[in-house]
Amino acid sequence: MSDSVGDVVDDPEVNGDSEDVKQIASKKEKTHDSVGVADLEKVTDYVEEKEISSQAISNAMAAIGSKKKAENMEKAEKEKELAKIKIRKDDVELIMSEMLVSKLEAERNLRLHRGDLIATLSALTN
Repeated sequence: MSDSVGDVVDDPEVNGDSEDVKQIASKKEKTHDSVGVADLEKVTDYVEEKEISSQAISNAMAAIGSKKKAENMEKAEKEKELAKIKIRKDDVELIMSEMLVSKLEAERNLRLHRGDLIATLSALTN
């Protein structure tokens, strides 16, 4: 009962140097690590179950390519239709000066509105 302060400071159990304290800390680390490993296993198992075949990738790429080709053909057809529309040079110049747009943009917008100057100006202001 007459422990002096020096004896208490040198006591391994008080300072945390005992083997029991080290074992408890070691168990906590292992438990924490095992939980992390289990979570990692769940993720990798899920990914491994979902493999994509090369045939599926090829089919998807072919579908994307054909869709893109169809869109390009449709766009080219629309441009041909717009090119057939007659527009007046005076209307293009008026749109360019009033709306401060390029000649190409003025022509395109005028063709989109079938040569209607008022509809084109209204569309450009909105």
